[in-house]
Amino acid sequence: MSKPACPKCDSTEATKSGVVGGRQRYKCKNCGYHFSVAKVGKEINSYYVIKALQLYVEGVSYREIERLLGVSHVSVMNWVKKYGMHAPRQTEYHPTYKIVNQKELADFFQQPQNLKGAGLIVTELGDKYMMIRWERFKGS
Repeated sequence: MSKPACPKCDSTEATKSGVVGGRQRYKCKNCGYHFSVAKVGKEINSYYVIKALQLYVEGVSYREIERLLGVSHVSVMNWVKKYGMHAPRQTEYHPTYKIVNQKELADFFQQPQNLKGAGLIVTELGDKYMMIRWERFKGS
C-alpha cells in the first residue's frame, strides 16, 4: 500500500506515527508535519449532497429526500446546516413530485395543458427524472 502525500508539502515520504480517533496518523519525513488520512468508505458522493440540497431548496422534506436518494435524513439535515441552506417560505404553493423515465417525460411535455397553472422544475435523478411542480393551495 502506498503512503499518503503530505498535505503541507506533497511529499510521499511519511512514516506511521500512531492512531488518533481511529485513523492512522503519519509524520512527514520531509517537513515534519503530522497528519491523518480520511476514513475509507465514509464519504458520500458529492452528487447526492448536491441533489439533496437542490430538493430541500425546492421544498421537499428531509424524509422524502431520504426515500428518494437513499441517504439518511440526518445527513441531509447536517448538509443543510453545513452549507447554510434555507428553504423558501411557502404559504400559497406546495410542491408535488413525480419520478419518470425519459419516455414519460417526453410524453408529459407534448401535452400543452401540463405546462400551465403551476411552476415546474425537472431534475435528473440517476437514470430517471424528477418533476417538481408547485400548485396553489385551494382556498377553503
